[in-house]
Amino acid sequence: MSSPDRPGAAAARWVLHLDMDAFFASVEQLTRPTLADRPVLVGGAGPRGVVAGASYQARVFGARSAMPMGQARRRCPHATVLPPRFGLYKAISEEVMGVLAEFSPVLEPVSVDEAFIEPPGLAGAAPEAVQDFGARLRAAVRERTGLPASVGAGSGKQIAKIASELAKPDGLRVVPHADQQAVLDPLPVRSLWGIGPVSGEALRRIGIETIGQLAAMDGREVTGVLGSAMGTELHRLARGIDDRPVAPRGAAKQISAETTFDTDLTAMSAVHAAVESICVAVHRRLVADGRAARTVTVKARTGDFVTHTRSETTPFPSRDLSTLVAVARRLADTAVGEGGVRLLGVSVSGFGDEPPLALFDAVPSAQGWRAAPAGSGGGEPAGSDPVAAVPIVGRPDTEGRGHVSAPVAVEAAAGVPAADLPVHREQAADRPWRAGDDVDHPDHGHGWVQGAGHGRVTVRFETALTGPGRTCTFDAADPQLSRADPLRSWRPAG
Repeated sequence: MSSPDRPGAAAARWVLHLDMDAFFASVEQLTRPTLADRPVLVGGAGPRGVVAGASYQARVFGARSAMPMGQARRRCPHATVLPPRFGLYKAISEEVMGVLAEFSPVLEPVSVDEAFIEPPGLAGAAPEAVQDFGARLRAAVRERTGLPASVGAGSGKQIAKIASELAKPDGLRVVPHADQQAVLDPLPVRSLWGIGPVSGEALRRIGIETIGQLAAMDGREVTGVLGSAMGTELHRLARGIDDRPVAPRGAAKQISAETTFDTDLTAMSAVHAAVESICVAVHRRLVADGRAARTVTVKARTGDFVTHTRSETTPFPSRDLSTLVAVARRLADTAVGEGGVRLLGVSVSGFGDEPPLALFDAVPSAQGWRAAPAGSGGGEPAGSDPVAAVPIVGRPDTEGRGHVSAPVAVEAAAGVPAADLPVHREQAADRPWRAGDDVDHPDHGHGWVQGAGHGRVTVRFETALTGPGRTCTFDAADPQLSRADPLRSWRPAG
């Protein structure tokens, strides 16, 4: 009988999982070389801020993604805290996905910093050939982006994902088919996809704490504890059986954005202004996707954590920003209850691939929805400045499942490809300098703000290509200082 690990064996399926190590923080350390070996926290710095990404140097002190920023800073008080730069993360993510596509025509992005591939050329290959393939893949990602990546390989998506976790940081782990149960059995049962706190606790109560113990259970007992569908699937995964295909993800079923405010909003004028800013973020992604939406939903959470949602569906799809803002404001009027508003969110769904063929968009009126010429006032809400939009802060899918606080957190629906991560937009050019801002100076080049206040701003001039740079302090109103594209910290112009 042939071994499944021998070259040519048809049973030897190989799936690889690539995960960019501490992606957000690693990008900051790469493009700001002074921070290369220092603890870095990426996320909102306000009182309700949440960590979007933590470097390995910060994790040593117990800081981690999805943790309240205040708690993370108490655990690691000497960490550098930086706001996310999602335009930069998106550009690097696209580069990584491009490398993966060159290595395999079968690619499944999971989030902005991880993906599965199943190279047809590895079918039936020996573990040594997979090891060589994985090493070349990691080297190509580092050469193209400058960043480390961990890669795991195994007989299916589950074992490949676990292998990449075991390889971190910056490593490669190939699990031969014959050895996979020996690798799985001692791991905590929570290592399996689909087992969260509730199901994990249910298993713990009956004495099941490892994958091996779960695999040894009778299937009927497993389904009795976890349910028929979930129990059957998890029992198969625990025994190393995973025939789920690697396939491209479908398009997002909704596009949404939300923000958690540092202080509760108590005036409807402030609520309306916030809704408009959030709509700008949603609209930008809607237009970038080339789609139109019929349904608008507003979510409002009060200071006592009570959440209200309201939805409205239009007669036909639209991607007109003024329409979106008008509907969202009206929904907010009914969604906001008594007391201050802690969080607001807007989402759109019910997509059509194209705007309506007629040169009309639906707009709200006192009599309900009516058709209006698309050029008669669509595009931007009254008084808005499309250039001076709030920055978009994306949801850290793998860096921790939480939301980034302030100013706007854009949530990708489950299954959104990495390329759908929204592009970062800077705030108005006349706002005060803040730590982490990208700066350009005609003499010193590209830099980033290390600190600002009392009319002064301190900038460290460095990029991914320069190595650690020197700092200079300027008058905050110095006309030679200008806001710069974050991409230039990774790949300077010229």
